[in-house]
Amino acid sequence: MADASDIPELPSVLRAPEPVIIAGMLAWLVAAIVVGLTGWGGDRTLAVCLVGLAVGVLGTTIFLVQRAAVRRGDRTAQQGLD
Repeated sequence: MADASDIPELPSVLRAPEPVIIAGMLAWLVAAIVVGLTGWGGDRTLAVCLVGLAVGVLGTTIFLVQRAAVRRGDRTAQQGLD
């Protein structure tokens, strides 16, 4: 088994969650717009798209609050979000 010092650390570009968060929220937004304009799938499909977008916004808010707590140095903040 390799020591931890032998394993190279991933570049920060590959560890950054922001591109994944933005891509996911944009996908839900595009889906909601398409379903809203075309009526494809019915009202339930539009509701699923809007809930997906809302969950993305909520998750992003929690992530940003935790990241701010890490940068402030709060003891209760999650680790590894800097």
